[in-house]
Amino acid sequence: MLELKNVSYEVDTEGGTKEILKNINLTIDDGFVAITGPNGGGKSTLAKIIVGIYEATDGQILFNGEDITHLSITERAKKGIGYAFQQPVRFKGITVSDLLTLAAGRKLSVAETCAFLSEVGLCARDYINREINASLSGGELKRIEIATVLARETPFSVFDEPEAGIDLWSFNNLIAVFEKMRDKCRGSILIISHQERILNIADKIVVVADGRLKQVGTKDEVLPTLLGGTGSPCKTLLDKITQ
Repeated sequence: MLELKNVSYEVDTEGGTKEILKNINLTIDDGFVAITGPNGGGKSTLAKIIVGIYEATDGQILFNGEDITHLSITERAKKGIGYAFQQPVRFKGITVSDLLTLAAGRKLSVAETCAFLSEVGLCARDYINREINASLSGGELKRIEIATVLARETPFSVFDEPEAGIDLWSFNNLIAVFEKMRDKCRGSILIISHQERILNIADKIVVVADGRLKQVGTKDEVLPTLLGGTGSPCKTLLDKITQ
């Protein structure tokens, strides 16, 4: 379980101090949780604070009862918090098999490597010896990165806008991967997204806008308030959040 208590985050700008997050109080239990909100509202900053890329300027973060407020991203990873970047990195000269072995922190058998790739809908025969380079599409990279999170077997996994930069076909496959992860979830999966199809498979939805928590509840409680009215669902969702 992750708890954020009065978490705030400020940055210094030429015009003075700018408050990005303001007194966030949030508890994330086991299950599939989605954080949504408009661009610039603070949701990705919140994810980076949770995993330790940024350090909160005020407040406290507890993970399974332990204060991790001042721990680095490496220290938090050792305690079981994994993170998948919005734009996956490419590693020249490293194969998919090598990357999964590094993520797992141990030597994986071929069968284990194939199983992780199959979990994210990739044919192991076609990818196990592929190099992580420009020949891979954005959708392929996203699924490989999700496979590394699975290989790490972290009890708390954070995905920052996994749908960014991928085509519709890849997005449909990504949804299938997350549905499978939700059904097998033995910990917490936290996804930053404003895509309705991702929000629709979440157990809990957290709405963040203007650096504040606007709403927290089940998808049945939150989605109707975001998607009510007429017009494009995505546009309506963002319009509702910013009201």
